[in-house]
Amino acid sequence: MISTQTLSQFNLFNGLPEPLLKEIAAISTEVKAKQGEIVFREGEKADKLHFLLNGSVALRVKLTSRPESVTVSFVSMPYQSFGWSGIVAPFHYTSSAECDEDSTLLIIPSEPFMKLLEAHPEAGFQVMKRVTEIIADRLRNSRQALLKTL
Repeated sequence: MISTQTLSQFNLFNGLPEPLLKEIAAISTEVKAKQGEIVFREGEKADKLHFLLNGSVALRVKLTSRPESVTVSFVSMPYQSFGWSGIVAPFHYTSSAECDEDSTLLIIPSEPFMKLLEAHPEAGFQVMKRVTEIIADRLRNSRQALLKTL
């Protein structure tokens, strides 16, 4: 099981109360993924939140104007999160995630995670504010990457 000390290294969880971190740790799973492995595909139902412990993950989107996917972002720094669609309606991944190298991921199932946030509204508010920052950052990255393809 992941430690609360490790969880607190993630920006999303920084400053959360220790009892809540213990509950999050209890529902979390550490997963090894090989280079080239698809973590999730664009358009799939999103029911998990993903975090990078080590390695690198490329986030790619399909364009109707091109046969190949376009890489819009890399998650390559430990303690970054991705797959935020698991906790944001309509709960479908907006990109595909593929391991760029062997990686270790932390996976948190969305439904029990959201129940924890609802049970701890102050902490939940902080987490969701941070999620909006991640979304804004990915939107900026995606826009820049897409403009380069034109």
